Amino acid sequence: MGLLRAIQRHKLLSFSIAAASGVAIYTQTRRKDWSSVGAVRFGRAMFGVVGIVVDYKKTLFHVDDSTEQYRELKSKVHWRSAEKLRQMCCKNGGIFIKIGQYLGSLDYLLPEEYVKTMKVLHNDAPRSPLDSIRRVVEEDLGCKVEDVFQEFSCEPIGTASLAQVHKASLKDGTQVAVKVQHPQVKAYSDVDMKTVDFLLHAVAWVFPEFEFLWLSEEMKKKLPVELDFIQEGHNAEKIARLLGHFKFLKVPKVYWNHSSARVLIMEYCEGGFVEDKAYMKKHGINVNKITQALGELYSEMIFVHGFVHCDPHPGNILIRKTDKQEMEMILLDHGLYQTLTDEFRWNYSHLWLALIRADLDNIKQYGQALGAGELYPLFACMLTARSWNSVTTGIDKVTPNQAEDQEIQESVGNYLPEISSILNKVPRQMLLLFKTNDLLRGIEFALDSRKSASSFINMSRCCVRAVADQDLSRCTNWISRTRVHLYKHLRLMGISAYQLYVQISNMSFMQQIIRLFSTAPVKQVSVVGL
Repeated sequence: MGLLRAIQRHKLLSFSIAAASGVAIYTQTRRKDWSSVGAVRFGRAMFGVVGIVVDYKKTLFHVDDSTEQYRELKSKVHWRSAEKLRQMCCKNGGIFIKIGQYLGSLDYLLPEEYVKTMKVLHNDAPRSPLDSIRRVVEEDLGCKVEDVFQEFSCEPIGTASLAQVHKASLKDGTQVAVKVQHPQVKAYSDVDMKTVDFLLHAVAWVFPEFEFLWLSEEMKKKLPVELDFIQEGHNAEKIARLLGHFKFLKVPKVYWNHSSARVLIMEYCEGGFVEDKAYMKKHGINVNKITQALGELYSEMIFVHGFVHCDPHPGNILIRKTDKQEMEMILLDHGLYQTLTDEFRWNYSHLWLALIRADLDNIKQYGQALGAGELYPLFACMLTARSWNSVTTGIDKVTPNQAEDQEIQESVGNYLPEISSILNKVPRQMLLLFKTNDLLRGIEFALDSRKSASSFINMSRCCVRAVADQDLSRCTNWISRTRVHLYKHLRLMGISAYQLYVQISNMSFMQQIIRLFSTAPVKQVSVVGL
């Protein structure tokens, strides 16, 4: 025990010494706006993380981890540490805000103290002064703001980690939304990423059981793409083309003649935030139709096209009624997409079919194929945000409830090292899907609308199409291809028949008829046999 304490003290001392120069610079200059100086930003981050590490070690070192006291103390230090981390992210801005938002989206994967604290960053990102924003526009477009816009709002209508959006009108009177990158984000993105990478490696050294190196790897890969607004415009046009058959979907038009790598001009669209229940009630919009539409969109993105919008937080999805009084969903912010390989998409489709059918053999097979190893039961729970009991019974049969949610949230703290291990092992494509799944579940929770049988029906339909694509890729002649097409259509017809059954059985009159003429309780039909 004495040797262990000595090693841990040595680690903390070494970690602190590594921070010393940066902390000193931060302390000496904290009264000035030196946030664009790399050493200051590094020092501030190091100062915050060292404080968090010391707090954990000091608070929990002598406490038995099997006691209630340990759990209470750990929760308190989680709250303190999450708040320190949030404050550091706000001061440094840029990608630190982005990382905080990412952590705030990982419900059921991180302790709730961190998730709840970081969630506020989605709606409380720092804004840049108007003169700085105008300077970026003029530098990128090569002309004065007044040469392009008839009007340009002084206040942003939305702020985010990397950019903010202003309402404007072009010279011809067309109303547009102007997304402008924060002035210094690109300039210090390189040093910030190196800082984050260093800190995550240092934390993994002090706490070997908690490895979040996947977060650094993912940010290094995705950040340069998100900083290129030209790519964002192309993403918007691609997803509008792929999902154009969904009449309820609206993707704002891009105005290319006035857009650049740091300035993106798109059609201005109004609507209520997707999680605003009061807005939906006022405008007579059925919240269940919203979550069903989201499920249809994302099932097609993930399983059929393998091209996924990975930032569906409430500020990026607006809802409104059209002139025909139909619900319309406006999808914004197309900077962060994940392209899935065919192999990943097929394995993921097989896994979800197995989860819907409660097919434990295939849950194991495809969970392990996706890198979970012997932790595949935990992996299944992470994907579905359901307990293992619900997974083995059938997630389409067991209705989610508050007790199950509480059980899962408490389990996160107990299984954090195992969760961390899975996140480090699974394909990198999986990481943004975890975030996307959790953001979509957050919207369902805010609207008080949980997944219904129809949601799993739509998902099953897309999974069947994906699996058929895999089978077709292996065919060598027209006979085998015909067989695959026939089997696919038969399975899709079976799913449609089940969907019709669900719709009929949900009708109150039909339920009365069933009760009158049934000699035994009606058995719950599942998507299992489809």
